This record gives sequence, C-alpha cells and structure tokens, in this order.
Amino acid sequence: MNQKMLFKLVNDLAMTVLMLIAMAYYITGNMIHEVVGVVVLVLFIVHNFLNRRWYKAILKGKHNIPRILQIGINLLFLVTMVLMMISAVLISSDLFPFIPINNDMTLRQIHVQTAYWGFIIMAVHIGLSWGMIINSVRRMTGITGTSHIRTIALRILAVLIVAYGVHSSIEGEMGYKLFIYNPFGWFNDDSTLRFLIDHLSIMGIYIAGTHYALKFIQRQEKKVVQKN
Repeated sequence: MNQKMLFKLVNDLAMTVLMLIAMAYYITGNMIHEVVGVVVLVLFIVHNFLNRRWYKAILKGKHNIPRILQIGINLLFLVTMVLMMISAVLISSDLFPFIPINNDMTLRQIHVQTAYWGFIIMAVHIGLSWGMIINSVRRMTGITGTSHIRTIALRILAVLIVAYGVHSSIEGEMGYKLFIYNPFGWFNDDSTLRFLIDHLSIMGIYIAGTHYALKFIQRQEKKVVQKN
C-alpha cells in the first residue's frame, strides 16, 4: 500500500473515532467536545482535499445505480457535516464565545439533529467504500489468498456486531434521537468505552447493510449485462 492510501485510511479512522467521542457530550464535557469538534473539522477538510478528484469526476463516466447512490450519499454527508460544523461554531461557549447569538435554540437543534443524522450517513458512506477499504487492508497486511474459514469467521463476527448494534440502537433510543429533539439533552451514564462500543456496533448495522446491498445490486446489474 502506498503512503497516500495509508494516510487516507488513518485520517478517516481518526475522524470516525473522534466523531463518536464528540457525540459523547455528557461524558466528555463541553470543552473536550468543542476541542474534538475542531479536530474533526480539520480532518474532514483534509479528507475532502485528499478526495478532491472525486468531485471533479461527478458528472463524468457511467452513472449506474451504485454510482448514483454513492454520489447522493457523499453529497448528503457533505451538506450534513457543513451544517453541523457551522452551527457548532455559532453556539460555541468555550472556544468561540465571542460570536454573539441572541437565540441559539434553533441552531442547537440543527447541530444535534445533523450530528445524529451525520453519524448514520457516515456509516452508510463507509459501507459504500467497504470493499475498497478491505482490499487496502489486505494489501497492507500482505493477505493475498482466500480462506473459507476466515470468510466464515468474519461473517459470523459481522452478524454478531449487527445483532449487538440493533440491541444498542433500541436501548439507546436512536430512532428518537434522529427525529425528536430533546432540548435537555440525551443523558448517558455509560463509560466512554461502552459508548464507543455501542455506537460502533450501531455503525456496523449500516456499514454491513450498505455493503451487502451494494454487492446485491452489482450482481443484479452483472446478470442483466450477461443476458444482453
């Protein structure tokens, strides 16, 4: 694996973990939340700079169903992150207290709702690129051959992660957080580690679901091409 691809993977992994830490607001406190948020903003800018060629190629080439889905999700993720970051700066009380906002309730709602939706969209975004990520990890670790045992073990692990993710999603009332704004906040008594495990497993639902849905669509398109 070349150094640029490795840097991309490290940058994206760091951004994902830090976004989850930023979501643990009532565990970390406001100052850590804002500092982590600024780091996420920097990593997000780096992420888009490293992938700037993708934006130039949006209107080029063949636009099949997988590519249309990828473009739609990526642009939706971009818009969600931009709204979340702008609202974060405007309602900041520690790092940017000098920005005067008279009525910040609407901005707080925008920030919280886009954070939760951005979390889900980010997982779908990762799921769309999961095949590429796996191939990059294989090249980095030197794994070239196939193994039925390894494949079965990884699929069992994926099922367990999704199952726990569904449990965590229900227990953590993720559905309410996506559609209902709580001005008093969603309190959580879990540790930071438990919070990360729960939310990573919830991400696993959408990563796995998107990855296998994409593979199904690609197989169907391949069958159509072969018939024609």
